[in-house]
Amino acid sequence: MFVRVDINVPLDPSTHQILDDTRIKAISKTLSELDEARVTLGSHQSRPGKDDFTSLEPHANLLAQYCSQKISFVEDVIGPHAIQKIAKVQPGEILVLDNLRFCAEENIDDKREKLVKTHFVRRLAPLFDFYVDDAFATAHRSQPSIAGLPELLPSAAGRLMEKELDAVSTLLEEPKRPCVYSLGGSKVEDKIPVIENILSRGKADKVLLGGVPAKLFIRARDIKTKINADEIHDFKQFLDRATNLMQKYKDHIEIPLDLAYEDKQGKRIDLPVNSIREDEALDVGSKTLEKYSKIVRGAATTVANGPLGVFERNGFDKGTKELLESMAESNGYTVIGGGHLVGLASIQGIEEKFSHVSTAGGAMLSLLSGQSLPGVDALVRAAMRMRAANPVA
Repeated sequence: MFVRVDINVPLDPSTHQILDDTRIKAISKTLSELDEARVTLGSHQSRPGKDDFTSLEPHANLLAQYCSQKISFVEDVIGPHAIQKIAKVQPGEILVLDNLRFCAEENIDDKREKLVKTHFVRRLAPLFDFYVDDAFATAHRSQPSIAGLPELLPSAAGRLMEKELDAVSTLLEEPKRPCVYSLGGSKVEDKIPVIENILSRGKADKVLLGGVPAKLFIRARDIKTKINADEIHDFKQFLDRATNLMQKYKDHIEIPLDLAYEDKQGKRIDLPVNSIREDEALDVGSKTLEKYSKIVRGAATTVANGPLGVFERNGFDKGTKELLESMAESNGYTVIGGGHLVGLASIQGIEEKFSHVSTAGGAMLSLLSGQSLPGVDALVRAAMRMRAANPVA
């Protein structure tokens, strides 16, 4: 059995030591239910060219702490050594392949018709009877291990994949009201489609903005600011969409009242938005936090993706931390997604207080923006093939 997981984790830049094992722990439920199977595990770590693009051997060693099976590792993916090791896996054992993206084919998104013809799929598919996808965080990719193998093998979703899809379905179908989204971070291109989808479908009552999206919508509301021209230039391709959203849904979109900066003495200073300075705002201000926290505490559903500020800077994690604390204290259904928020919640010791902690960033946002996921689509097609081959009498 081939089990595709996503144990792509934060690593220490100098030592490559694993800093957060949330994703490794998250797959333990699926693996515990496969304790009598002969399992080969596939995942990736980062991508070529990145400093944390490295072997999965440390991941395999850590995985042994979270499952009962015997764990072994092979420094190979589709070569002869890997194929020999796969053939020798016994029931109740797990073989972890090395970083799948060491294979060039695994780094290219393509159509499924081409994926099934890759060396990756042609070498691995004949070695397995079944495929399980428990890699929700990578389900928005159309790569051989995600959308190629399930085209040739009987396939199913793992327990983590199932849990993640159930959580997002709850948000997109009939969320309890009022439903509030907090969207921050640095990637405007990911957040604009989400805002368009949830507001046009009437699935959100309030959208609270922080980070770079907040700056874009401040500009869209035509508040006179001193945002530097270079930064505005980066916004041009999204400014019209943001302006349209502000015109249509101005009562549903909340932008900061104030923003926080660091003065020359290294102190945090809060200033009104219309007094913004040319240097970069690092966090939402105290008045904004007070307003956002009140909205969150009164919500029946709250979803957060992306930090409200530059949380890595000392003193400028305040906005994100207070938002997470307000969510943790609320009685509503709460969902957080993306590595930054999950990591901060873990550091704060409040991770268990959320209704759902997603292991995904991009995949979660893709679903919330109305897109389909190639990994999930492949599982649906596999299920349809199995039903067609075994029709109920």
